[in-house]
Amino acid sequence: METNEHRTLTESLTSCYSDWVHDALDDIPDAFLITDPAIPGHPIVFASRGFLAMSGYASAEVLGRNARIFQGPGTSRRSVMEIREAIREERTLQISLLNYRRDGSPHWILFHLCPVFAPGDGHRHVAHFLSVQVPIPKRSRRTLVVSTTCRDALRMDADLGPDLAVDDSGLEVEEWREAGEREKEKAASVAGEIVSALARYGKLASRKRTGVVLPPLSSALNISLGRIKQSFVLTDPHLPDMPIVYASDGFSSLTGYSRHEVLGRNCRFLNGPGTDTKVLNLIRDNIKAEKASAVRLLNYRKDGSPFWNLLHISPVRNASGKIAFYVGVQIDEGSKSDEHGLSPEMRQLGAVGQVKVAVRSLSSGVGSSRFSS
Repeated sequence: METNEHRTLTESLTSCYSDWVHDALDDIPDAFLITDPAIPGHPIVFASRGFLAMSGYASAEVLGRNARIFQGPGTSRRSVMEIREAIREERTLQISLLNYRRDGSPHWILFHLCPVFAPGDGHRHVAHFLSVQVPIPKRSRRTLVVSTTCRDALRMDADLGPDLAVDDSGLEVEEWREAGEREKEKAASVAGEIVSALARYGKLASRKRTGVVLPPLSSALNISLGRIKQSFVLTDPHLPDMPIVYASDGFSSLTGYSRHEVLGRNCRFLNGPGTDTKVLNLIRDNIKAEKASAVRLLNYRKDGSPFWNLLHISPVRNASGKIAFYVGVQIDEGSKSDEHGLSPEMRQLGAVGQVKVAVRSLSSGVGSSRFSS
């Protein structure tokens, strides 16, 4: 039986590309991964045969997981931070990286990261990130053991230069391996081949509802929102009919609708015959007045079953103080218990606060952002 997680991973590619895209990618023998920054946790949604052979993992062991599982005690934290910054800025990066195979053995790779833009939407929307991994061969056999007591002194010794890979735990470390031009050219060539294959199988990725094409959220904002463990949606008051532009995993679990089924739609699809129109009018009036709302509303899941929705709606302002979105946080009244003893109101206010911090901190940041308009 297909789980919601498996369906989400599959739809990550098929929502942008034809159903033949997996076969096309399987024909490319090189080692690479494709990840989706719009899914909470920025998971792997495709792992090539070449990567699985190189790493020793099976496909089921890596799909849905963050690529940090390949890091280990000798992985440079500075390199990891450079990768994170490149993702935040949605740019290409080539960097030498010490990763670990499934059996725990370390291996040096040239890590080539590049953003993959959704085909045909006209917004330069980053739909995925591609990471091509090319092994860096040994060019010497020097291995050093760094004790904890002398670790800091070695880091400060300029004579060691950049050739020493220092393990933060003070354990055995291997010599730093720098990729040569051959590895760099191969990685760039493979990345170009993969991007071209994706372009051939691309289809319009933007969600269209009532003739409206949704401008994309930035990858950094998607990743930040994905860390919030609560049912919520973001809506855009600047677009016709105030459509949903982000829906959390918690929202999908609560309502039964997948993210792809709700993006671009107004939240009224949750309403039904028992929904109180007076409460809906109150919400509309508060949105017009740019005020928050806290209401109890009868809504309906995808399967038609009703639930009492404890709904908190609040405006979300960007760094310049203008309203960028409205956030709606939902709690099923029938399952409102919390393991930490927090009331529904406190949980909702916590989620709203996290959303506001994410939007404000990223609205003036680097990358393809929604907030420049």
